[in-house]
Amino acid sequence: MQETSAESPAPVRVISEAIGEYLSRLGNVWIEGELSEVTVRPGAQMVFMRLRDTSADMSISIMCHKSVLESVSPLPQNARVVMNSKVSWYAKNGSLSFSVKEIRQVGVGELLARLEALKNQLASEGLFDDSNKQSLPFLPKSVGLICGRNSDAEKDVVENAKRRWPSVNFEIREVAVQGASAVVEVSAALRELDANPDVEVIIITRGGGSFEDLLAFSDESLVRLVASCTTPIVSAIGHEKDAPLLDLVADFRASTPTDAGKRVVPDMEEELTKISNLRARAIRFVQSRIDFEVAKIAQFMDRPSMRDPLTMITTRAEVISNFSARAHRSTSHRISLAREEIANLSTGLRTLSPQGTLDRGYAVVQKIDGRVVRRASEVTTGEHLKIRLADGTATAVTE
Repeated sequence: MQETSAESPAPVRVISEAIGEYLSRLGNVWIEGELSEVTVRPGAQMVFMRLRDTSADMSISIMCHKSVLESVSPLPQNARVVMNSKVSWYAKNGSLSFSVKEIRQVGVGELLARLEALKNQLASEGLFDDSNKQSLPFLPKSVGLICGRNSDAEKDVVENAKRRWPSVNFEIREVAVQGASAVVEVSAALRELDANPDVEVIIITRGGGSFEDLLAFSDESLVRLVASCTTPIVSAIGHEKDAPLLDLVADFRASTPTDAGKRVVPDMEEELTKISNLRARAIRFVQSRIDFEVAKIAQFMDRPSMRDPLTMITTRAEVISNFSARAHRSTSHRISLAREEIANLSTGLRTLSPQGTLDRGYAVVQKIDGRVVRRASEVTTGEHLKIRLADGTATAVTE
């Protein structure tokens, strides 16, 4: 392609032809998507359609010869197909289209095999582990509900929830629940509700359907989005036999939309019954405790000390009086014994004392310095002596 600049721009024709030349290098490609908006004009040999991406809000315009479409007719509505096509660029008006040479419908067996492979891959990454699942709140402020437009599933969820808890609040997002735009619309609604702080649980519901109708709820992008949500997710897709991958990654799988409505809120009558039972149990417990304490007080009042509080004092007073009398008698006896012992000791002492000897008529001869004279040889003639008698003293001179 030639170099261009503001001073030497390329004509539209040159740019358009360059685009066509570049796209022609792409050659034939196989494309998978969901077929929609099939337009067959009477008498025309060419059929115009759109091929949508089920996991994104994108589509491309395609055309094919009428015989190519008839080779796979009849196709169900929103059929999943693969096409062998070639890019066509019309340089004159700058339009792009895909010219289809072959169309193949993706069979159920192949879809099941793909889903099983995706299921194994997501399981190996731990998206289905119970450790990742969150518990549902007891009574959510608001319940997010993603459902089809004016669907029976919506009515089942809302009516059963309000029957159990009349004041429950719903944030409802009605979206496409099948077809090419289902994944995009469900994902957008899920992101919106997950970002709402008042929504504490989200229900994704649909009223059952064929295997192909439920394929949107096995889309990898939607499954990964559910796994990343911080709000608990309840899956209520179809009935018990329906099992899209959304059921495996959701925090709780409800068997039906009715079951989902019963799971997200408690039963008011049941809770009132529980409260009544707990209140009665509490009253019985308190009354039993009061009766026990009253009986204990009655037993205390029946004791002698409670009937006559002075009994404790008089009883102790008698004990104290007895101890006092006993102590007095013991002390008096010991004093008497001590007196007798002192008297005996006094008598013995008096008997053995010098005074006693003097009282019997004896005298003690002492020298003037107080020394007792025991021998005649201890005195000299003319020495003054002191004679101690029983009553008084006398002096004498020796010869």
